[in-house]
Amino acid sequence: MLDLTSLWDFDDPAASETRFRLAIRGASPRDQHVLMTQLARAVGLQGRYDDGLGLLAATTAVDSEVTARIHLERGRILRTRGLPDDARPELEAAVAAAVGCDEVHVDALHMLALDAPRDEQSALHEEALRIARASKDLRARDWDASLLNNIGMAHADAGEWHDALAAFENAWGARERQGHAGRTRIARWMVAWALRHLDRTTDALLMQRALKAELTAIGEHDPHVDEELALLEAPPAGGR
Repeated sequence: MLDLTSLWDFDDPAASETRFRLAIRGASPRDQHVLMTQLARAVGLQGRYDDGLGLLAATTAVDSEVTARIHLERGRILRTRGLPDDARPELEAAVAAAVGCDEVHVDALHMLALDAPRDEQSALHEEALRIARASKDLRARDWDASLLNNIGMAHADAGEWHDALAAFENAWGARERQGHAGRTRIARWMVAWALRHLDRTTDALLMQRALKAELTAIGEHDPHVDEELALLEAPPAGGR
């Protein structure tokens, strides 16, 4: 099975571009088309939108997965370019083509949800989460943490903090399962953030202080943790 994850570094799309170009040379004809979609994404992430779209135009839709990936990456580039209305039909086509390819299906639903009206957004997130949880594909299942975070953010934006907290707590559990320390710390921060908005300041403060201690121990710094600590440790209004 083609392992795209090992070729990606989203913090360094230029290096990813180089890896994809090298991988394409030695890949089977079918895998070359999959890799072309990822090369287009890496190029688009560097702001070379026309080049990325050109690469997708040169990619042959040899099967339903490649078809879905072409539409997905074209939609992603158009959205990043600031053209969400043009991106939407591409993302809808990606969702339709990706049925049966769970990882791409979940990704396409997630992208479509980002700019959807609120009533549609919730349904798209829940459908993506249902597919992820039921999938036999670990790559699809591991989408649950991001989806739960997005669901939590939608509740937070609506001021539904109890529902937001529940989603963030589930996202934390998913990150723990995945075993990525940095992302798990972000998930814990989200839980503490929701707790502060629910006026559970003691619990929130304990969590943020624990995060600060962990970051200090490994020589890292997160300004978001510091901002929350400043808010939680500030004297009450009118106090001395």
